[in-house]
Amino acid sequence: MAMVCLSDFEAYAKKYLPKIAWDFFAAGADDCNTRDENILAYKRIHFRPRLLRDVSMMDIRTKILGTEISFPVGIAPTGFHQLAWPDGEKSTARAAKVMNTCYIVSTYSTCTLEEISAAAPGGLRWFQLYIHRNRAVSQQLVQRAEALGFQGLVLTADLPYTGKRRDDVRNGFRLPPHMKLKNLEGAFEVCKMSPSFHSLLDPSVTWNDIYWLRSLTHLPIIIKGILTKEDAELAVRHGVQGIIVSNHGGRQLDGGPATIDALVEVVEAVQSRVEVYLDGGIRKGSDVLKALALGAKCVFIGRPALWGLAYKGEEGLQEVLRILQDEFRLSMALAG
Repeated sequence: MAMVCLSDFEAYAKKYLPKIAWDFFAAGADDCNTRDENILAYKRIHFRPRLLRDVSMMDIRTKILGTEISFPVGIAPTGFHQLAWPDGEKSTARAAKVMNTCYIVSTYSTCTLEEISAAAPGGLRWFQLYIHRNRAVSQQLVQRAEALGFQGLVLTADLPYTGKRRDDVRNGFRLPPHMKLKNLEGAFEVCKMSPSFHSLLDPSVTWNDIYWLRSLTHLPIIIKGILTKEDAELAVRHGVQGIIVSNHGGRQLDGGPATIDALVEVVEAVQSRVEVYLDGGIRKGSDVLKALALGAKCVFIGRPALWGLAYKGEEGLQEVLRILQDEFRLSMALAG
């Protein structure tokens, strides 16, 4: 069947992925209210279109932290891409490079940082970091990423503990035997994703750890998970270069705001001192335009990227990005 919009890829992934993998990607915390609200919130936002403006020529390129991308949609960090496609994150990196956009690579990828870099040399990549109790492991990851030419460090701040995702508990989710958390191999005794794995995360991380990260790397630091003006203000005060307004796809605290609703107060608080991005709930090109209109510099997609991989690997992901690109351009034109 023709893939016309992102929900076509979602339907395909739901039909063909093993149930345990689909449930893991789809999961939200508790009642999944925040996960669902991320999408519903866009439906309540309306354009005020302006007419009879010359839209014969449109430039949809933008820059994030000084690097140009083809349009303001990047790939958010998500774990375990081999659950969606055998080549995993290597396919994701190749698709991002072909589409000339940014791919944020997860700490919990099923390919090594080295494999991902080799798969798409010269692509724009940022590295997403979880800080582990064993700080030496986190330090090595940051330094490996910088040495490999990653151009940004994204600290995920909303996961001191893992949210309760009921289907994963019911399914007893763990990675299949042939998959590993490649970047952490040898670092811990457990390199299988099991319920105990997240206990390796350091729940004592505070704002002061931004200074520790700054001492390890020259990379710009982007903090992911901000939802309030108070935390946005603290992020700026602690010298980060970017903020990703995110609620982890509704997988952490259920009952928090939709990211598009939280965006406005974050943008107002930072007053252009740092770049503000957003993830969560982007399903159409018009959603991208709404986020930009409310002050985001760029958005990142999580689950839709996985659906694209599940459909046809890098080719499927390119198709997802192209559809968003075309819809975004059309929305810009129609909104004047």
